Amino acid sequence: MKKLFLCAAMAVFGFANVNAQDGNSDGQTSEGKWLIEANTGNAMLGTTGIYFSSSDGSSEYNIGLDGGYFIMDDLAIKAGLGYGGFSPDEGDAASSFSYRIGAKYYVNSMIPVTLDLTGASGEDVYGDETPLWLGIGAGYAWFVSNSVSIEPGLRYNLSLNEDYTDEGVLQFNVGFALHF
Repeated sequence: MKKLFLCAAMAVFGFANVNAQDGNSDGQTSEGKWLIEANTGNAMLGTTGIYFSSSDGSSEYNIGLDGGYFIMDDLAIKAGLGYGGFSPDEGDAASSFSYRIGAKYYVNSMIPVTLDLTGASGEDVYGDETPLWLGIGAGYAWFVSNSVSIEPGLRYNLSLNEDYTDEGVLQFNVGFALHF
């Protein structure tokens, strides 16, 4: 099943790359432009997103950003970092570090499709394991100005570390991006 998801993700990325269109020299997703984005996060996996939750005296948070460079019209290579923590009502607090590397392709300059690898570490959070996920996502980029977009989307994260978990995670997130 995991091989099927991996093949599907590679096919989507390859299809998007082959169908890259020319003539987008003045757009927000043009070759040579930069992208900085913050996404809503998900406490279920290591993330470069932003979230906060509190329940029964315990709190959990994460803060992170992704950045990218458009190597060609509509195709950006991205990397991201995140830092999070967990403060239980009783006991020791724990923290984690997350990273992401991947690509984002804008179909017709407004439908972002992503393929990336996300990892996390944190001795007090994950024990001896180092979780790793292959993520594929798609959404819609609503450009509210020439340099700002709001990008709601769906994302599926396939676990690549069966010792940590063999379950995938489906999530809805909202991204906020700066294009310059």
